[in-house]
Amino acid sequence: MTSPLVALKDLTVDFPVGGNWVRALHGVSLTIRRGEALGLVGESGSGKSVTWLAATKLLPAKARIAGEVLLDGRPIQGLTRDQMAGVRGKRVALIFQDPTSSLNPVHRVGTQIAEAVRLHRGFDAAAARAEARRLLDRVHIPSAARRIDDYPHELSGGTNQRVMIAMALAGEPDLLVADEPTTALDVTIQAQILDLLAEMRRETGMALVLISHDLGIVADITDRVAVMYAGRIVEEAPVDALFDDPRHPYTQGLLAALPDVGGPRRRLTAIPGQVPNPAALPPGCSFAPRCPAAIAGCVTAIPSLDAVAADRRTACFRAGPATSLEIAA
Repeated sequence: MTSPLVALKDLTVDFPVGGNWVRALHGVSLTIRRGEALGLVGESGSGKSVTWLAATKLLPAKARIAGEVLLDGRPIQGLTRDQMAGVRGKRVALIFQDPTSSLNPVHRVGTQIAEAVRLHRGFDAAAARAEARRLLDRVHIPSAARRIDDYPHELSGGTNQRVMIAMALAGEPDLLVADEPTTALDVTIQAQILDLLAEMRRETGMALVLISHDLGIVADITDRVAVMYAGRIVEEAPVDALFDDPRHPYTQGLLAALPDVGGPRRRLTAIPGQVPNPAALPPGCSFAPRCPAAIAGCVTAIPSLDAVAADRRTACFRAGPATSLEIAA
């Protein structure tokens, strides 16, 4: 079997808070295969973004990171700053939630894309500008020849996100990590950006990690989904299996809260409570205080993420179909 493109093994992250260390990630393990699309979902504060900021060494220096990050089977934690610059953008590219804050407001968008092209592919200035224009065309920005000289404030949020995608493609990466790329956009533009990400993946063969708090968004364009809660992965499965037969009560709760646009009207079921403070996690399973299926053992021991089928893992002592746990909507 070929090795995965990226493998995270027992990744932990601690931050200093008030003189103490607070753990934000608790042993996250994930693999990304070449060309696949993985959705990483969970409520705000679950550790989705921290996972990939840690993997790409973009967290502040004061953060304490342990575990392994492998790229093509080779560890990258020990790489120097200059060596990591060759990984970020060239091998692994990232785009973030707010494109306007990610772009430099005093430089034209074409200049910023051309800079990425020169950095990662060694083009001269003229060739880099031509490639920047081609990339703007590729992400379907109308009148790219004119827009290449615009500043970010002259473009809409959706167009700026297309610019960010063009910049991410400048290094021809093997993996694109898209962190909530549509949250700041209206619904119509959201759909266009998601379609664009899927199109770019098909055309380039790159792998995609789509980070979102919305299961509905990842349903259409990912192959596999990992669900995070309180700094841990609690379920991982192929996307169809996860939606058809969620095994973890948290996943079941997230799906029960989704409206069924084409189905009958029904009352949506909210998950009670909120994600716990990382500095004051409850004993045992972190989801136990909110879980309608919790038993005595859930508050004394932390369930491990175990295989429940050949292609799926769940961290729950009572992992089973939603109907068996009486959590179905």
